[in-house]
Amino acid sequence: MAKKFDKSKLPSRYTSVGPESAPHRSYYYAMGMTEEEIEQPFVGVATCWNEAAPCNIALSRQAQAVKTGVKEAHGTPREFTTITVTDGIAMGHQGMKSSLASRDVIADSVELTMRGHCYDAMVCLAGCDKSLPGMMMVQLRLNVPSVFMYGGSILPGKFKGKDVTVIDVFEAVGANANGSMTDDDLHELECVACPSAGSCGGQFTANTMACVSEAIGLALPGSAGSPAPYESRDEYAVASGKAVMNLIEKNLRPRDIVTKKSFENAARIVAASGGSTNAGLHLPAMAHEAGIDFSLQDVCDIFKTTPYIADLKPGGKYVAKDLFDIGGVPVLMKALLDADLLHGDCMTVTGKTIAENLADVEFPTDQDVIYPVSNAISPTGGVVGLRGSLAPEGAIVKVAGLHKLQFSGTARCFDCEEDALQAVLKQQIKEGEVVVIRYEGPKGGPGMREMLSTTSAIYGQGLGEKVALITDGRFSGATRGFCIGHVGPEAAVGGPIGLLKDGDVITIDADKGTLDVEVSEEEMEARRKEWKPRKHDYQSGVLWKYAQLVGPACDGAVTHPGAKAETHTYADI
Repeated sequence: MAKKFDKSKLPSRYTSVGPESAPHRSYYYAMGMTEEEIEQPFVGVATCWNEAAPCNIALSRQAQAVKTGVKEAHGTPREFTTITVTDGIAMGHQGMKSSLASRDVIADSVELTMRGHCYDAMVCLAGCDKSLPGMMMVQLRLNVPSVFMYGGSILPGKFKGKDVTVIDVFEAVGANANGSMTDDDLHELECVACPSAGSCGGQFTANTMACVSEAIGLALPGSAGSPAPYESRDEYAVASGKAVMNLIEKNLRPRDIVTKKSFENAARIVAASGGSTNAGLHLPAMAHEAGIDFSLQDVCDIFKTTPYIADLKPGGKYVAKDLFDIGGVPVLMKALLDADLLHGDCMTVTGKTIAENLADVEFPTDQDVIYPVSNAISPTGGVVGLRGSLAPEGAIVKVAGLHKLQFSGTARCFDCEEDALQAVLKQQIKEGEVVVIRYEGPKGGPGMREMLSTTSAIYGQGLGEKVALITDGRFSGATRGFCIGHVGPEAAVGGPIGLLKDGDVITIDADKGTLDVEVSEEEMEARRKEWKPRKHDYQSGVLWKYAQLVGPACDGAVTHPGAKAETHTYADI
């Protein structure tokens, strides 16, 4: 006997209940649906499946498993897809301007699909970097019962007996440019670095936000761990489909689950794992969707008191599969919970709290992927916030794996990434310099590009900690070295980074959390009077639209007023 759900308060009543819905039901019959299926809750199963990259290629398979779980729990799944822009392929050229903007387009397109068809709940599957926060943002925006599921990481490649990831290929470009790697070795490496479906294998942005999905309570415990090709991932997909039906029954919604304390838990997991600096953008943007104040500074305040305990690439030596093999994200969370660094009373999509979910998890002592807090790799997190005369609105740097946390040097200014990359590849950057890449912020880019090609080339030439790089743009989670991003205000709105000149002395102290330029206030004011806004080449289309709407990086680079301006949520239509 099928379970009966009362549709009188569910959005799908507008398209499936009563005589006035007869035209809508005729469409459902056209697709082979039965009366019983039409009477059940409609669950949107949203994926970012495409053939752009290995990150997304397994999502369609996993969506079928989600649909099985929904059906077994007496729901009616309706699958749809949205876009992704894959950073690994968009990297190092104008295509990267599309990356951050895609996060908001993903959220917007899922919102429009859900609203247009009056679906009652959703399960969202994502692979590439921006698709994870994009999907979680729309879950918080619409506030219908929702479960998030990561598509899984790629398996590590093998090159000369060592595990490798795509970051090794990016860094090899720099090594090849200075003659320390042959063309044949570069070709061999590119052919073996990415051996399967799945997202980049280190603790880069995709795996960082996958850890966030569990820590913040929107994903089933353990679901972030298993690599994309593993059949166990399909089992988590079935369970996610069943879980969303349980949430409908309980009327447990994303904003019931995700609170300020949940965001503090999410920031903890980022810092403890040496995660991507992009979390400093995505967590404030997700909070904005729920009407919660949680800025870059709030994220960085958590980072200051979080030990770095996961020895993961790019700062460490292990990849995502290694974390999965020792128990996955629940083990990382358990280490933090046991040290009173997580709020164990936060609710999750299981209908239980984090502490209840982790009650039977034991921390394995026969491994060195995750250290206990009592024996942390370093006492503070792998990611640090900076502020100072060069960054009044803040900036962010990943320090995991760095040997020194201070740097002072003279500025070499570039007004776009391409110019900086060419200078690096031509070996024109000198030890002790601070490479400044500006007019790459959310508005100025537009689109706030990642600088992985440039940072990897610097590292590949052996300059990793001998130069620093600062930008109003972003970095890939795969970036390593003394690389500071999200410098705000950005150059395009007249921020101090836009007033720098070659030779200015820049001082960075990641211990104290400062980023300053040794130029007097009088001189900066004189430069400000001479400064004129720049016009970029994107004067129509989606990037023009993005530049008009986007706010500062410190607040998540968001494009709409958020939950605080709402008069209603979609879930209550």
